[in-house]
Amino acid sequence: MYKNDLDFARSLDIADPLKDYRTRFYIPQKDGKDLIYFCGNSLGLQPKTVKNHIDIELEDWAKLGVEGHFEGRNPWFGYHKQFEGPVSRLVGALLHEVVVMNALTVNLHLLMTSFYNPTPERHKILIEASAFPSDYYAVESQIRNHGYDPETDLIEVVPRDGEYTIRTEDLLEKIRTEGKNIALILIGGVNYYTGQVFDMEAITKAGHENGCKVGFDLAHAAGNLKMSLHDWNVDFAAWCGYKYLNSGPGGTSGVFVHEKWANSPDLPRLAGWWGYKESTRFKMEKGFIPEYGAAGWQLSNAQILPMAAHKASLEIFDEAGMDALRKKSDLLTAYLEFLLLDKMKERQEADFIIITPSDPKERGAQISLLALKNGKELFNKLTTHGIIADWREPNVIRVAPVPLYNTFEDVFRFVEVLFN
Repeated sequence: MYKNDLDFARSLDIADPLKDYRTRFYIPQKDGKDLIYFCGNSLGLQPKTVKNHIDIELEDWAKLGVEGHFEGRNPWFGYHKQFEGPVSRLVGALLHEVVVMNALTVNLHLLMTSFYNPTPERHKILIEASAFPSDYYAVESQIRNHGYDPETDLIEVVPRDGEYTIRTEDLLEKIRTEGKNIALILIGGVNYYTGQVFDMEAITKAGHENGCKVGFDLAHAAGNLKMSLHDWNVDFAAWCGYKYLNSGPGGTSGVFVHEKWANSPDLPRLAGWWGYKESTRFKMEKGFIPEYGAAGWQLSNAQILPMAAHKASLEIFDEAGMDALRKKSDLLTAYLEFLLLDKMKERQEADFIIITPSDPKERGAQISLLALKNGKELFNKLTTHGIIADWREPNVIRVAPVPLYNTFEDVFRFVEVLFN
């Protein structure tokens, strides 16, 4: 049973088995005092080992030049391969189903080139309403580039009147009723605005039963949720590394392609030499032969410096484990919700409402507050008091208590400022 009490919050921190991970990150400060940072769903904090990992590659570049590809301490030729284990464990995949490369929207376009194959009878794309704008832009352009019209061929699943999140049964019903016309379902695993977690397993099953390909944008899910992409039979997914995965601004992206597509050279794709069959890549021959698995979607050499930052973060995730992180995340978010509701009981008139689902299975490390009045002023007050949250137009404050570096005391102090 939670208590609205600072000593209680501190007792939870003392008992937290993950509490020491906070010391492995740089916490932003103001006037020599740690800020309360609840913006890990936008840009994660820097692990203290990042500089060392990048320095190693800078030193090898300086000393070895091009020979660093094979003679460096972490040879650049196969640098991306070291991520197969940590990333596969992170998203619930087989080793050859994942690869780290490029940036998120670039990867979504590469994957849609392979998995969005419209025909006159089946050419629509289904997404969730209020998806992240980049997803809209990507799918709209894919539809147009195939000669179709987003006005008629982009299907959005919307919340019911008076509701803020999408009911699973409504999404599945839309797939069933429109399935014969849908070529691709592309859903954000976690909606960036509301923090709603979608039932990816059920969506994938319904999509396949109706002949659709199914992919997910996991920008707000990777490093946040426990996932089983392989077992769920997801066709493809992509995510960024700079949010919950703490890999730096504009950090490198990850890709999942199910093993059923691992040896599919006939799939349409945009090819590049780093996706060519590794054993014969340097013969420099014409005629693209893809590497087995997700690696066959690579285009160019590994981005070594961004990947070095990614390595530092993945080492922490692999050590802590998603099971433990998810357990603490549930507790942190539930405590935040408890404190908010407890304080709201004292108010005759609410300044905001919670639009994130209350069911832990339908949310991750995020609570979204819909401001009913003076939202920007409320957000600015938080900033003035040393709390870094996230404002989203027109009137939502997103709060992300991240289990690796946020504390129960952070949560308590945030709520105290919010209501004072």
